[in-house]
Amino acid sequence: MDYSRTPKFRWGQRVVAGIDLFNDGSYPEREAEALLVERGATGEVVQVGQHEESGVPVYMVEFPGGGVVGCMEEEIAPA
Repeated sequence: MDYSRTPKFRWGQRVVAGIDLFNDGSYPEREAEALLVERGATGEVVQVGQHEESGVPVYMVEFPGGGVVGCMEEEIAPA
């Protein structure tokens, strides 16, 4: 994949949520603005993609109890 910015995290890497992650409308089965993952929760990067318009990396992170959540680099940190 041709990234405009090199991804900081890789597939299979353990990461921790640096902030509370809320539903931005990406999860229609969940209430709008519902808390998906609490700050400090540990998960695993299961996919690395790229935002179509900006070219920045987007990470699909699987959090136990929170499911798979799309995260930006500034929202997660190495575990």
